[in-house]
Amino acid sequence: MHLIDTHTHLYQPAFDGDREEAMNRCQKVGVDFILLPNIDVDSVPRIQNMIARWPNRCRGMMGLHPCHVKEGWEKELKKIEEVLNAPMPQSPWVAVGEIGLDLHWDTSTLDLQLEVLRIQLDWAKQRALPVVIHVRSAFKQLFEVLDSEMDDTLKGVVHCFTGDTQEANHVLSYPGWMLGIGGVSTYKKGGLDLVLPHVPLDRIILETDSPYLAPVPFRGKRNESSYVAIVAERVAEIAGVTADEVAKVTTENALRLFGLDGLKG
Repeated sequence: MHLIDTHTHLYQPAFDGDREEAMNRCQKVGVDFILLPNIDVDSVPRIQNMIARWPNRCRGMMGLHPCHVKEGWEKELKKIEEVLNAPMPQSPWVAVGEIGLDLHWDTSTLDLQLEVLRIQLDWAKQRALPVVIHVRSAFKQLFEVLDSEMDDTLKGVVHCFTGDTQEANHVLSYPGWMLGIGGVSTYKKGGLDLVLPHVPLDRIILETDSPYLAPVPFRGKRNESSYVAIVAERVAEIAGVTADEVAKVTTENALRLFGLDGLKG
């Protein structure tokens, strides 16, 4: 079984004590690649260090997370765009991300978040890169933006999808867009057991969002990329297919969306 964790923050301090071991655990369960979404200026060197250490197993994204959009965002965004324009040798950025809208804790920055989101969507269009979207308590506002910005060049994924069937269908109305499915699919009241039966397997990619949102039986503990295998098993259970089939199709989906076809091996 070959898997890609399409969204993991394995570069964060939570793994400073055992990052090497965590990468080894990935290999043991068939997680061939991991994709590292940026969140702010401070996370850039951590991502770069991981890519330098595991150049054949890691790829990065570049963007400003909505929870880090605040006063002075222009300066931070300029620095992130400079990094986006200067990828590491032999390791191009595979997406603009993670970007999006988050109104769960604070709605006062909505206008700033909307402006920053539109700027970063434009980055993706200019560079023919997919976007990795974070959305929390803001599907209505997100869809208003995406509906107005959508064209043939804009592709992406709504990562850590936790919406309902109507919201899933809205995302899937965008050609080539994916739903990122992670540990929430294993939660008894997560709701994805009601959504995933209506989602074609070729529109799903797998992720962990580690160190957050660990799947059952590790819920409440630190998540890690090797647990994407648990997510594959759960999606297979819901879809009524084998885990091998889920791994095969979702890996192909990730290779296609992120332009990774020439990297596997």
